[in-house]
Amino acid sequence: MKPVEKLRAHSAEFAKKVFSVCDDVHTAVGYAASNSTMIEGDDGIIIIDTTESTRAASNILAEFRKISSKPVRAIIYTHGHRDHISGASVFAEGGSPKIFARSNLAIELAEDDGYPYPTKLMVERTKRQFGIGLEYETERINLGLGPGDRPVEGLGQGFLKPTDWIEEDRLDVTICGVSLSLIAAPGETEDHLVVWRERDRVLFSGDNYYKSFPNLYAIRGTKYRDFNVWADTLDTLIALDPVKVVPGHSRPLMEADSISSVLADYRDAIRYIVAKCAEGMDLGLTPDELVNFVQLPDELASRPFLQEYYGTVEWSVRAYYSGTVGWFDGNPTNLFPLTPIQEAERVANLAGGSEELATQMDMALKDADYQWALQLADRVARLNGYNDRAKIVKRSALLALAEEQVNATARNYYISVAKELG
Repeated sequence: MKPVEKLRAHSAEFAKKVFSVCDDVHTAVGYAASNSTMIEGDDGIIIIDTTESTRAASNILAEFRKISSKPVRAIIYTHGHRDHISGASVFAEGGSPKIFARSNLAIELAEDDGYPYPTKLMVERTKRQFGIGLEYETERINLGLGPGDRPVEGLGQGFLKPTDWIEEDRLDVTICGVSLSLIAAPGETEDHLVVWRERDRVLFSGDNYYKSFPNLYAIRGTKYRDFNVWADTLDTLIALDPVKVVPGHSRPLMEADSISSVLADYRDAIRYIVAKCAEGMDLGLTPDELVNFVQLPDELASRPFLQEYYGTVEWSVRAYYSGTVGWFDGNPTNLFPLTPIQEAERVANLAGGSEELATQMDMALKDADYQWALQLADRVARLNGYNDRAKIVKRSALLALAEEQVNATARNYYISVAKELG
């Protein structure tokens, strides 16, 4: 199966459905980038995560209201990513539910709501990663961890501030007669918590597990996600011995016999990246060399829940290197490199002039050597009079590479930039 066909098949993971995990636990999959879960109590309901838009939240609430008409008494945020906190006002229905979150909640909302990063850069790259503005099916297939087709009306606009900030590593609460443990679980984010219902051993894992290789680095831009901490959290989750797992993305795990092995393999994949990266770094390998050195063993790479639909091994390797020792690769040549335009001019001279370098770029595209065509196009674009020609080649190479991707975010990013080039 071609990579793009494999990515299309992965969309079945996000077919719209409300799963009844238990008689009183229901999770909505495929209505938004992330899942939202309802737990029905004696005199009210509890909502875990609220999706990324008010429209998606409204659609899910309508489905939940087919099951229960009880008021929403509590909302729990597993972490502060926009796709988990932006529909709370809809679920509150004008009431005043308790809203639980960890005390270090890092809120990431829409364009003017305070990214802890350069705003313009982050908004631009986030749109590219998630294919916002791309045509569904023909361009944007899915998000890797969510459906390609989901409502974005009210994106990032329904956040409500928590009323109950959790300082403890574990807080046991009873809401509407439902006993839950809210457990600190840093992983994809430092502010993460998971929800544990010990009575029937159901774990609501947030984004510490979903059906894809974990997104140890997000190409939209993010600070280092501590790999060891994420793996340690998976140890904590395994120790709970859940018989059902409801993740923040993708379908719930309902087969008790396989859950511990799934979580263990997920953890082992992360630990393998750490160990193999450290080995290669001690051998003096640079990041560019390290990505070829670090490959998951077959017994992990073959797992259906470790396919690279969202995160990738290569991006993880680069993130581990920079997160551990910083940007410098150890080669003194790279301490004070030439500027891009200085390098482009010298490469052109080596090729026999600007026109010859542009010809080599055209030939690379014709020969379907798409990555080399991209790299040459970036250099040619810096030469006087060649920018338009380089744009045409780069756009064609990006679109061709997009069709070779099993990773949804890479595909979305390639196509988005290609369209920006005209």
